[in-house]
Amino acid sequence: MDKADLTRRMDGAIDNLKTEFSGLRTGRASVAMLEPVVVDMYGSKMPLNQVGTVGVPEPRLLTVQVWDAGATQAVEKAIRESGLGLNPQAEGTLIRVPVPELNEERRKEITKVAGQYAEGARVAIRNVRRDGMDDIKKDGDLSEDDKKRLEKEVQELTDQKVKVIDTMLSDKEKDIMTV
Repeated sequence: MDKADLTRRMDGAIDNLKTEFSGLRTGRASVAMLEPVVVDMYGSKMPLNQVGTVGVPEPRLLTVQVWDAGATQAVEKAIRESGLGLNPQAEGTLIRVPVPELNEERRKEITKVAGQYAEGARVAIRNVRRDGMDDIKKDGDLSEDDKKRLEKEVQELTDQKVKVIDTMLSDKEKDIMTV
């Protein structure tokens, strides 16, 4: 059993959860909100960050500085049709994207999605634990005491990582529900 490998894989699940959480909309603007937007330009689809610079000048406003003036309409259309509920306004090559207030119902829906993301991360960590436990059981060179000690270490590592996920979830839920 390689404890460093188990830790690395569990940390990977936590990093993935951080990425998923950053894309969840709270009441404040975030550059990560526009990461899923894909712009149809020059006959191909390109991520928004490859056609302009996304900024957050105010807590409730995103800006996109488009590098190619001819692409401004395509970027504006991509943001509008992204399903994020945003209504961009172009001013030359600068596109302003006001972030509307979230109502209570929408906040609760986003909180449920955050819970689903967290549960997915917990499942990934439990799968890593299972792999570690299987490795310990298969190792015929270990004594029973060593197996028990290693199993306890793997379980403690799992509990520690699940606790991190629970903390991240409660922080994200507070963030989402804060008006």
